[in-house]
Amino acid sequence: MNAVEVSGLRKSYGKIQALQGVDLRVPAGAIYGLVGPNGAGKTTLIKALVGALRPDAGEVRVLGLDPLKEKWALRRQIGYMPQSYALYEDLSARDHLTFYGQGQNVADLPRKVGEILAFTELSERADDPVRTFSGGMKKRVSLACALIHDPRILFLDEPTAAVDPHLRRRSWQLFRTLAGRGITLLISTHLMEEALLCDQVTIMRQGQIVAMDTPERLMERGRSQLWVHQNGAAQQQVIPSTPAALATALHAYGLAAGIDAVHVRAESLEEIVLGIIQEQEAQS
Repeated sequence: MNAVEVSGLRKSYGKIQALQGVDLRVPAGAIYGLVGPNGAGKTTLIKALVGALRPDAGEVRVLGLDPLKEKWALRRQIGYMPQSYALYEDLSARDHLTFYGQGQNVADLPRKVGEILAFTELSERADDPVRTFSGGMKKRVSLACALIHDPRILFLDEPTAAVDPHLRRRSWQLFRTLAGRGITLLISTHLMEEALLCDQVTIMRQGQIVAMDTPERLMERGRSQLWVHQNGAAQQQVIPSTPAALATALHAYGLAAGIDAVHVRAESLEEIVLGIIQEQEAQS
């Protein structure tokens, strides 16, 4: 079952084509990454999926529902964490969760608020005004608000941008916990190292999808530099970044006793993505 199905989605802002015929399928229960530079169309796509904008053309189904025609039925089942904080600076984290929980008619709300505060590690600062929070803590409050009604799917737009490494790691631990509960997560990010943490990745450029695959298979699109140090001399060659290619390259040496060391430097996902984008630019 797919949690999200998109066909031929288009959206323009004047002369700017933000989405140019996007087709997308997001499996239920997956952590799905939308990767691309600023202006690639990631935020526009997410807004179309949550019903925050009307596309010019194409079809969208989220959990089998039309985000515009069936928006009220859908909004009870989705959580949305926008790129910019949608928070009231004078309210506390507890106040925010209570406010959004009341809007969703959450049963046994005080207990649920306490659970979400604990899950997002906000309990110790639960009653402090949000204006006193760091940027990373504000993002956690925003995530908590998106979780208060137990959504089936979460849309997270740059959830760890400008967050320190510790909080970023902890955030991804929370994402994995949510996915383990069967919740689908669609995460927009420009951080390539985060794409490696997703189950599947779609790479966008100028409103178009230029690649769609698992992180592992995307990495295999790259090239690796192989150095073999034998009897005091180094031999270097460039090979595809696949296990089979590495094995083939080493077969020539037979891993003889004279081989002192083997060093491999694979292209990073960022280098691979930039290469894919450059290929697309050259063809356009």
